[in-house]
Amino acid sequence: MKFVSSNQDWVAEPCDALVVALDDNWARTAEYQAIDRATSGWFQRVMQSTEVPTKPNKVTMLIAPPGIPAGILAIVGTGSAQATACNTFFRAAGSAMRALASKQRSVIRFVGFGNSPLETRAAIAGAMVGAQGQDLYKSEKTTFAPGTVEWLGAKEAQIRAGEIIGESVNLARHMINQPPNKLYPETFTQRANEVANDAGFSIEVWGKERLEQERCGALLAVAAGSVREPRLLILRYRGSTPDSEPLALVGKGVTFDSGGYSLKPTDGMLTMKCDMAGAATVLAIFNAIAKLKVRRNVIGVVGLVENLVSGDAFKLGDVLTARSGKTIEIHNTDAEGRLVLADCLNVALQENPSHIIDFATLTGACVVALGNDVAGLMSNQTQLQVDVQSFTEKCGEYTWPLPMHSFYSEQITGKVADIKNVGEGRWGGAITAAKFLEEFVQARPWVHLDIAGPAFLDSPKPWCDAGGTGFLVRSFAEWLLA
Repeated sequence: MKFVSSNQDWVAEPCDALVVALDDNWARTAEYQAIDRATSGWFQRVMQSTEVPTKPNKVTMLIAPPGIPAGILAIVGTGSAQATACNTFFRAAGSAMRALASKQRSVIRFVGFGNSPLETRAAIAGAMVGAQGQDLYKSEKTTFAPGTVEWLGAKEAQIRAGEIIGESVNLARHMINQPPNKLYPETFTQRANEVANDAGFSIEVWGKERLEQERCGALLAVAAGSVREPRLLILRYRGSTPDSEPLALVGKGVTFDSGGYSLKPTDGMLTMKCDMAGAATVLAIFNAIAKLKVRRNVIGVVGLVENLVSGDAFKLGDVLTARSGKTIEIHNTDAEGRLVLADCLNVALQENPSHIIDFATLTGACVVALGNDVAGLMSNQTQLQVDVQSFTEKCGEYTWPLPMHSFYSEQITGKVADIKNVGEGRWGGAITAAKFLEEFVQARPWVHLDIAGPAFLDSPKPWCDAGGTGFLVRSFAEWLLA
């Protein structure tokens, strides 16, 4: 799929499909007026019939419109004026592309998507998301990316940036959608090396022997039940001077989570291929920032394991020693992601980062609290928390802060070891998980993003197929680009 800028007479030039975004005040828009002139009043009659809704993400296909050399005129609604226009255009473009991607098409032209560079990049990324499905291993494909996408009024630099961001979102989605017999620590590492070579950042790989040398006892314990050996990846992108402190991004990469001896039920285990979404998010952000040539030093740390059951698997009651030296009582083997992150956070600290941000599908409790569309946001620094929330909201990917009062730490105090890996009972589980992670950041400015809800769709949306979403890749690529 190739994106190109289109500044010609967009109504008169031939294409397979002409996609136009219209809001509730459609009669006032230049796009409506241009189409109505070209169709000699036909479009006015169509719109006044009220058969073409302009509610957000509603797509209407008008076949062979008179006076326009397009096989299809697709109208996608954007509703009323939205505070988060990025989200409006991202979803509208994705919805239109999903509707058109059911068949092979050569040229699709998009008109009326975005009033700023940020909105334009979001819409282009949305179109790319709409053109990629989860039919990775189907004999007969159900989603077809067009050959060329023409984008009216966008500069080449903005188109290229939007393509990079959309490509990065789709990279995360593609990895999350891989089945666990195809994607595991070794194959994730292979893909990460390919991405690093293509994008232009470096990658260091720690195998089991190095992890043992580095005393990564928490991560190794989670991996012990699987025949697939663990990996820890250190990604490095240098966009600033060598003496500039890097931002550290840390990702949970449990490529399949059975729950261990705290075994998940079948329904809860079926989608646990997505438990590496945090790791995929970090890799995808690196792909974006390297290709966008962001002017900042960034380090990524990704821990990759499978959490399975065997005679070697870690058990309830075990005491682990993390890389930091802190000891951990195991009260639930399904609270494994925080153990992987404990060692990853400690590795990140050795790079002397200015801030640390971690991404993890960490707790079902966060989904109970915030639902499937909002990520939990927890931090030890108020201003950093505010910055992250405001920018993700500006991009239309929602995060919401949860309290981090000191008394939550009492729930993870151990009786045999320093701490335990779950809190007391079911309540506040997302927060006590974050308080566990806070034990390993040594008061460095830090944000924890629990993406368990929005990282994976059980059923499709108009703008995105079911499966991995690539949530927060776009926001953090834009944040670091700004």
